[in-house]
Amino acid sequence: MKTLLLIDLQNDFCPGGALEVKEGDLVIPIANQLLDHFPLVVATQDWHPADHGSFAAMYPFRRPGQIINLDGLQQVLWPIHCVQDSFGAELVAGLEQSKIHKIFYKGTESNIDSYSGFFDNGHRKSTGLGDFLKEQGATEVYILGLATDYCVKFSALDALELGFKVSLVEDACRGVNLQEGDVELALEEMRTAGARILHSTEVLAEV
Repeated sequence: MKTLLLIDLQNDFCPGGALEVKEGDLVIPIANQLLDHFPLVVATQDWHPADHGSFAAMYPFRRPGQIINLDGLQQVLWPIHCVQDSFGAELVAGLEQSKIHKIFYKGTESNIDSYSGFFDNGHRKSTGLGDFLKEQGATEVYILGLATDYCVKFSALDALELGFKVSLVEDACRGVNLQEGDVELALEEMRTAGARILHSTEVLAEV
């Protein structure tokens, strides 16, 4: 079964948000266009406690973009974003949320981040997404969302590791691009790992 996976389509990642991804809002109409063509639609949400260890504001003299050691893992520091139950953590209002069958929360532990929708960054704990998809009979995952070079990429790589066939809807993703070229590198990494990189028109032609 083909499944559509929406990664972090949240206010804080769209223009005006705390961790704005350039043109992040432009993926919403494409997502809405695809929703009706999949028997199963699942979404993820960054859902951080207010004291999350990825927030630069937690550390004196630190700023977003710097890298620290967080509980044994390298961690990029970010602005405070997607705090649980905040407006910034909500799914974008323009997204047709009634067509989402289930939402999985990630980044819920203070001492570890979770870019992937499937596992935290240390693969210490599962979100339950992989098991849910397999229970539903999903075999193929079409991924879109924010951001290409972080949460989308790691979700795609984990989906491949779990045995799913993975297609990335490239025009329905936008990247952070902390370093110039990060998005292109992420696309190549996903392609090399086995993901197909498709345009939404190609997706609509095959689902």
